[in-house]
Amino acid sequence: MSLPRWIAAPAIVGLLIVALPLFGLLSRVDWPGLWGLLTSQSSLDALRLSLLTATTSTALCLVFGVPLALLMARQRLRWLRPVVLLPLVLPPVVGGLSLLYTFGRRGLIGKHLEAFGITIPFTTVAVLLAQTFVALPFLVMGLEGALRTAGTSYERVAATLGASPTRVLLTVTLPQVWPGLVSGTVLSFARALGEFGATLTFAGSIQGVTRTLPLEIYLQRETDPRAAVALSLVLVVFAAIVMAIAYGRRR
Repeated sequence: MSLPRWIAAPAIVGLLIVALPLFGLLSRVDWPGLWGLLTSQSSLDALRLSLLTATTSTALCLVFGVPLALLMARQRLRWLRPVVLLPLVLPPVVGGLSLLYTFGRRGLIGKHLEAFGITIPFTTVAVLLAQTFVALPFLVMGLEGALRTAGTSYERVAATLGASPTRVLLTVTLPQVWPGLVSGTVLSFARALGEFGATLTFAGSIQGVTRTLPLEIYLQRETDPRAAVALSLVLVVFAAIVMAIAYGRRR
C-alpha cells in the first residue's frame, strides 16, 4: 500500500519528539565518573529497593492479574474491563491519594487495620501496593488480548477428552498465550520500576524503606544533577531491555 508523501514529515517530527530527549539525556552523562555515581550508598539503596519491590509487585500482578484476564476474556464481563484498566489513565498522584484514603490510618480499610496495630502508609508495603496498583493493568491488558486471539477451540477439545478445568488451564490455555503472558509481565515490571507519583504520595521518600530509584533521581536532581542523570540512564537501559524482550516475544 502506497502512502502520501506528506506522511513522512509529521512522522519524522514525531520520531524526533521521542528520540531527541533521550539523546539529550545521553549527552549529559558523566561517563568517566559514572561508576562512582552509581555506587554511592543512596544510589545502591534506591536501586536495591526498586529491584526488590518491582519484582515482588510483578509477582503480585501475576497472582491476581492472570485470573482477572481469564475472567475478562472468557466470561465476557464487560463491566470489569473499565475498572481494571482505570489506573492506566489516572494521574499517578490521584492513584496515590486513592491508596492513602483506602489504607491510611483513617482510610476505608486502614482504620480497621490500625486497630490491630497494622500501619501501611510510608512503609515498603505501601510501595508494593502503589506499584501493583499502576502495573496490574499492563499484565491484564496484554494477557486478555492474547486469550481472545487464541480462542477456545483447543480448550473445548481438551474438555471433551476428559480434562478438568484446572488441567485445561495449565496444559492448554496458558501455554497457548505464553508470549502474551511474558510481554505483559515484563511491561508490568517496567511500569513498577518506574513508578513515581503514587509511591511518593502514599509511601513517602525514606531512604532504604520507600525511596525507590525514581524518587532518588528526583531528589538528586536538586543536589547532584550528575547523579540524577546517571540513575536515569539505568532506567533507560532497563526500559530498553524490557521493550526488546516484549517485542521479541510478540514476534
